Amino acid sequence: MPTTYLSDLQIAARYGVHRSTPWRWLKTDDIFPAPVSLSPGCTRWKLDDLEAWEAAKRGTAA
Repeated sequence: MPTTYLSDLQIAARYGVHRSTPWRWLKTDDIFPAPVSLSPGCTRWKLDDLEAWEAAKRGTAA
């Protein structure tokens, strides 16, 4: 199954926050997933990692 990647704008839309918020979460939330660099200037988050983070925040297993 192919991996789905989300940009900071897509994450912002998903959670209803500003596009800078995922970057802040990266610094302040110890379990927020780190992004991956797909190419110079192209940084994305794996959807699977974000879904696991959501499950951990809810207190459920991924």
